[in-house]
Amino acid sequence: MAEPIVTTRREGRVLEIVLDRPPANAINKAVNDALYGAFKTLQDDDDLRVAIVTGTGNRIFSAGWDLKEVAAQSSPLEASSDSWANPGGFAGITEFWGLKKPVIAAVNGIAVGGGFELALACDLLIAAEHVEFFLPEMQRGFLPDAGAIQRLPRRIPYHVAMDLFLTGRRMNAAEAKHWGLVNEVVPADKLMPRVRELAHAIADGAPLALQALKEALGAMMHLSLPDAMDLTKRVTRAQGNGSSGLPLYERMVISDDFMEGARAFAEKRKPNFKGR
Repeated sequence: MAEPIVTTRREGRVLEIVLDRPPANAINKAVNDALYGAFKTLQDDDDLRVAIVTGTGNRIFSAGWDLKEVAAQSSPLEASSDSWANPGGFAGITEFWGLKKPVIAAVNGIAVGGGFELALACDLLIAAEHVEFFLPEMQRGFLPDAGAIQRLPRRIPYHVAMDLFLTGRRMNAAEAKHWGLVNEVVPADKLMPRVRELAHAIADGAPLALQALKEALGAMMHLSLPDAMDLTKRVTRAQGNGSSGLPLYERMVISDDFMEGARAFAEKRKPNFKGR
């Protein structure tokens, strides 16, 4: 039996997803589908609240799109065919718009091309000190269009993103932290302990609030501030009839958990959230 190329492990309400395709954790169709399956499990399992995605070892997080597999195709059209994709997009997450549970990227090594795009699709990035990020697609004859050209200029200054696109240079973890691309930089041996600590802290939050946060941010990022404020007010006006356009947010504000949080605070105890 073949060894798994993506492994998962549950620890309480946290799902750990590990790319395990040495030597570079390159993403081919099989890895793509396996990653999507893991993220779909996160979304569908009510007992899970947050995921961690990382790679094996400490050298490579992911080298991205498996160019050896691409080179074996007969044409660019075949190489980028929709038959290669899945509902989550590249790496099973870059277009998984329905994924409303947070994902933390524990970047354990270099994140190249599509590996960088996988990290960009996550909600939080924690990087080991030796990590480097780079996008060599321009030098390969195409663009990093599975999330990098769409997301990176929204995360860091335009001219810095263009520098990375045009030159393919390597951005180290310290520079990534400087531009706000990663949340934290830690020693390699502290990476997984720190990420697990963070994940379990997040998992203690109210599950409906965790999901409503991603839903609301996704819906309002392109809006003006007044329109963004009005969007959340529609939830109150909708009164649970589903007309607000934010069904998860709407469930949250009429949930038992909403009151449980307030009662636990008043009673000076830890809340017992149940997701309803």
